[in-house]
Amino acid sequence: MSRRNASARRSSPHTENICGVDAAIVRIFNTFGPRMRLDDGRVIPTFVSQALKAQPITVHGDGMQTRSLCYVSDLVDGVVRMAKSAHPGPINIGNPRETTIIELARSVRDRCVSDSDIVLGPEKAEDPRRRMPDISLASSVLGWEPKTSFEDGLDLAIPWFSSRIAGTAACTDAGAPGAGR
Repeated sequence: MSRRNASARRSSPHTENICGVDAAIVRIFNTFGPRMRLDDGRVIPTFVSQALKAQPITVHGDGMQTRSLCYVSDLVDGVVRMAKSAHPGPINIGNPRETTIIELARSVRDRCVSDSDIVLGPEKAEDPRRRMPDISLASSVLGWEPKTSFEDGLDLAIPWFSSRIAGTAACTDAGAPGAGR
């Protein structure tokens, strides 16, 4: 079922209790952290993998499209708070800090202490120009806001990615305090 269809069905008073189970809608925005598949095509695993392998970091389009990335533990905290609340949703869970793709590529390269070039490639037709959640409802209803900065999240995630890649660049201690800065 599509997210829009689920949101529409959920907003009906007749679907608040689905098969005897209380339900609520959480809209999850871009999330990252350890245990992501390296080959799933998402921006963080792709950029980190390329940087760790000392390959060019490929940015599709002009790099000015934006993303707002939430570290996985912050996402889990938001979902748990939603599950404990009486609010039916939908509520957006994500990080409202908007960053361009080119800035993300530079941050990943710096955090991985990589010499990878950043190269621009063809724009993907389905790639949205902007992704940034409005988390004001999550903040007011759930008392939730993300706590982990993008940079700190990278420092936590990079060692996991590094441990999964054979023959990596010297990046295995990227998560150490002060590394890559």
